[in-house]
Amino acid sequence: MTRRGWALFVAVGVIWGLPYLLIRVSVREVSPAFLVLVRTGGGALLLAPFVVRRGALAPLLARWKAIAVFTLVELAVPWWVLFNGERKITSSLAGLLVAAVPISGAVIARLTGTDRLDKQRALGLFLGVAGVGALVGFDVGTSDLLAASSFLLVVIGYSLGPWILSRYLSDLPRPSVITASLALCAVVYAPVAVVQRPQHALSTSVIASMVALTVVCTAVAFIAFFALVAEVGPMRSLVVTYVNPAVAVLLGVLVLGEPFGVATGIGFVLVLAGSVLATRPLRSGDAVEAQAGPTPTTGSAVATRSVPAVQAATPTTPSVEAV
Repeated sequence: MTRRGWALFVAVGVIWGLPYLLIRVSVREVSPAFLVLVRTGGGALLLAPFVVRRGALAPLLARWKAIAVFTLVELAVPWWVLFNGERKITSSLAGLLVAAVPISGAVIARLTGTDRLDKQRALGLFLGVAGVGALVGFDVGTSDLLAASSFLLVVIGYSLGPWILSRYLSDLPRPSVITASLALCAVVYAPVAVVQRPQHALSTSVIASMVALTVVCTAVAFIAFFALVAEVGPMRSLVVTYVNPAVAVLLGVLVLGEPFGVATGIGFVLVLAGSVLATRPLRSGDAVEAQAGPTPTTGSAVATRSVPAVQAATPTTPSVEAV
């Protein structure tokens, strides 16, 4: 990897591990819906000039249904659930729970026929589930159990998003799809966010967190990730998703003083090990067999999110959240 590649890799890994800290600080004073509007609306405005300059928005109109579904499962539902959940649980735990996305993605790939499971991938799924169980069972109090359990919606959404992109939007420019989805999500949340707007002056830390979440962790993050893909290739760039949870935990512990117990450490190792195994490339013989396997049926996207979530199906697709 070149020096520029390493610089981009480190930058994206840190940037996508940072949102959990910024979200935790922001939701102390603003509602989840208001924060969703700020991040999506601001991100869309910042990314729009790059997309409009290339005239890449017009082709999206013919795929509005698929884009609407992608927006729903990748942004509208997961981001509200994530932001709301961090009112109850720590930012480091949130980052670790979202790290289970590749495991969920492997299940979706298997169920949709876009990939298959061998023994090592099945072991990865088992380890990942055990890791999430350790995190939720030992690190979450009874009052916060519902908030932690709601992250299942985040994980499923972040897994379905890349699959929808690969299946129905693969021929469209990724920056255009993401920008359009951010804008659409902002429009949907605007009425609720206006009603739930802050009724008092916000602290400097909250304002700074929302600005950083929008500018750095959304607009800059995607520009940097696409540059990373161009520099090192799609498969190598996916490794960055294993760095994000470590950054989230480190920032939560050092900046916010969040606890890091034995159960957290065990869950952390199990989730990451499971993610690596569940999304590893098949051996050449298995890959040939998988390619000869069942072909996924064609259907509407409406009926049917950096990510190695569906690695075989979408090697170039990052999750919007990766936070």
